[in-house]
Amino acid sequence: MAYCAEIIGVGTELLLGNTVNTDARDVSEGLSALGINVYYHTVVGDNPDRLRQAVEIARGRADILITTGGLGPTFDDLTKETLAQCFGKELIYHEEIGTEIRAYFEKRLPGQKMPENNLRQAYLPEGCTVFQNDWGTAPGCAFFAEDKHVLMLPGPPRECREMFNHCAVPYLKGLSDAEILSHNIHIFGMGESAVEDKLRGLMEGLTNPTLAPYAKTGEVMLRLTAKAESGEAAEAQMAPVLDQVRAVLGDVIYGVDTDSLEATVLGLLLDAGKTIAVAESCTGGLLTKRLTDIPGASGAFLGGVIAYANQVKTDLLGVDEALIEQLGAVSDPVARSMAQGVRIRLGTDFGIGITGVAGPGGGTEEKPVGTVYVAMATADQTYVRSLRLGNDRSRIRVMAAHHALDMVRRYLTGLPVEGSGQMR
Repeated sequence: MAYCAEIIGVGTELLLGNTVNTDARDVSEGLSALGINVYYHTVVGDNPDRLRQAVEIARGRADILITTGGLGPTFDDLTKETLAQCFGKELIYHEEIGTEIRAYFEKRLPGQKMPENNLRQAYLPEGCTVFQNDWGTAPGCAFFAEDKHVLMLPGPPRECREMFNHCAVPYLKGLSDAEILSHNIHIFGMGESAVEDKLRGLMEGLTNPTLAPYAKTGEVMLRLTAKAESGEAAEAQMAPVLDQVRAVLGDVIYGVDTDSLEATVLGLLLDAGKTIAVAESCTGGLLTKRLTDIPGASGAFLGGVIAYANQVKTDLLGVDEALIEQLGAVSDPVARSMAQGVRIRLGTDFGIGITGVAGPGGGTEEKPVGTVYVAMATADQTYVRSLRLGNDRSRIRVMAAHHALDMVRRYLTGLPVEGSGQMR
């Protein structure tokens, strides 16, 4: 059976725009990986009547209803009560959950009395499967009633994400005897429309497995999903399709089932026993952050310089002042000098230099907003990409960091550094 799900986000803060509904994104991605279709996202405030209406609509068009939020201890956390009423369920107190909640507070706030209203979280619909919350206090749950599977997850993003992965996914997998597996194919250097154009015939001809594109800032992901009687059979179904995708797209694929471009590059650096340092101007430390967000980055990343001002470029990186005066800070030679300077000063195998006009001001006719030079220096050679990245400040910075990482990736895998990886 092919299931379809609806996600109902509960919380007035979502409607007011105070909180971004990342729960819906995370749950949708997880459901897609399980082969469960998501046709609707609904957001409703902390109002039992409106939540009841949303549930009535959802149960008429979905097999699986997943709510996020409204499981806390305060008076406006009414998700459990409302859904229990909608499906004719009584709320039952779970003594073991109450004990866990008390223990959680004693550990986090020793010596302070726990507000008794926290025990509201220990009441769950009769006959439900309890989702233990190892990341907070509000447990989630799932139950089957009136031909619908109903799952309730907490609202805080980390709690929701972890509970979905560790509790909801096993529950949902149990709804089918089939195994559903996915591979995520990550692409940098080709836009979504170009990827789809090259793969349209393949994607349209597939039913099982399936292949679907997802666009992110500066990159594209393809999700390859198969459903079969076993994991081995699903892998066998996907293998030839994955080979076809690799053959069509070639070296713009930077990884399969990797976390990110920076994770791929850091892994290559660690495997090769190489080190890197970065000198950033217009990206303002973004590349450094992306690398150091990864545990173990210190094995390859030695440090960076945010050389926003020209004096920092000259004093700390050794960029020739006359070079800046003659050609401007945003230029090919300055990017080269930044990359070479940070590599030499920090004693690394690779040095990255990024300089550009991120906007919204500062552009000229010769160098409009979005003009960026990204350099990568090794002991033997320095490579530069000259880029035009549009006029969106955030995208310019992200794309500049992408290009720097892609240059290192291509070098370490024996690909042309200034070749087909350029996407402007």
